[in-house]
Amino acid sequence: MTIASIQVEASTPKSGRITACRSCGGNHLDTILDLGNQPLANALLEPEQLGVLEPLFPLEVVLCQECGLLQVSEDVPPEILFGQDYPYFSSFIPALLAHSREHALDLIAERGLGADNLVVEIASNDGYLLKNFVEHGIPVLGIDPAGGPAKAAIEIGVPTVIDFFGKDVATKLVAEGKRASVMLANNVLAHVNDINYFVEGFAILLADDGIAEFEFPYVKDLIETCAFDTIYHEHFFYYSLAALEPLMGRHGLYLNDAKKLDIHGGSLRLRVSKTEGKSERLQKMQAEEDAMGLTGFDCYRDFGLRVSGIRDDLRKMLGAFREEGKTIAAYGAAAKGATLLNYADLPAGTISYVVDRNTHKVGKFMPGVRLPIRPVEELVTAPTDYLLILPWNFAEEIVAQQADYKKKGGTFLKAIPYPQEIEVG
Repeated sequence: MTIASIQVEASTPKSGRITACRSCGGNHLDTILDLGNQPLANALLEPEQLGVLEPLFPLEVVLCQECGLLQVSEDVPPEILFGQDYPYFSSFIPALLAHSREHALDLIAERGLGADNLVVEIASNDGYLLKNFVEHGIPVLGIDPAGGPAKAAIEIGVPTVIDFFGKDVATKLVAEGKRASVMLANNVLAHVNDINYFVEGFAILLADDGIAEFEFPYVKDLIETCAFDTIYHEHFFYYSLAALEPLMGRHGLYLNDAKKLDIHGGSLRLRVSKTEGKSERLQKMQAEEDAMGLTGFDCYRDFGLRVSGIRDDLRKMLGAFREEGKTIAAYGAAAKGATLLNYADLPAGTISYVVDRNTHKVGKFMPGVRLPIRPVEELVTAPTDYLLILPWNFAEEIVAQQADYKKKGGTFLKAIPYPQEIEVG
């Protein structure tokens, strides 16, 4: 029996299953996928916590029949999900840094941003994006509830409010004379339980001629690539454009444009404002969703079967390597890795350890499966035969970084969209 299977008996803080859609309030919810009881994907363990059972929560996805919004069924309180020790620091991901800088420079040029404007980022993390505006003399404000990353942002000159954003924080900032020319929210729209309270904050703080842009994983990509590992308790929602339009409209905001991005395995950048002006690109994407039936149950009918197929194939592939006496490590103590490994429920000893470049994670243990997290240098000093890349969306970058591991005879693997060896040119 693996450690992950033992954890089902752990005591669990208060949570609860939803009975109505978090967005529209509809009470017709269909179960799409059940990944079982899982630990919080970012709740890395300290060595002294190994003797304590972890809390587990059901990880199930349901579809609202009324607005077509895909969402997890369990409410885990935000203070449990995003506390002081939240370990995600964006600045450790080179591809994300480059992506964010390009986005910032494009906005500066397009909007003519200068000293008279204010750029506000929600879930600003360690200041990785806003620092690009600071370099150009543009006033910024970050808002993030996680104390660790927020303090790191303040240290590099990015003013940051440590709080959960929503209607109340926005009202307070407006009372202080602040209005945002640009509001940014990358990879947070899916993380907010009370989504109407959150979006209302944008409607309050955004200047009448301002724009807000959101980046988030796109449910169309999730289904097409079977990226079920992006499902975890922090991700309350998996958005389609069809589900987002009524949500924004409820608060006087209009969807005006959407752009497909490669970042994070397939994302959308959505632009909204207080005036209507829908682009041809957005209209085309909405037509594609309609043709796919993305808000209906039939679109998801075989999704669960494909997910279980990935799990079974991964077990077979790694099991065969172990029978041959081969050693296996994993790269990237990412949340998606926690979902994958806990759902796969591999026999103990299949994977020896996980490596990560983030020094805040090294020395800790993966939740549930409790694999030790070690520095990436171990791939060269004590290489394994195989390396399973858990953040597969950054596989190309990781393979390039770990050229020395390849020279030592190592082979790269990934599990999504199906278990496979990665061809290295």
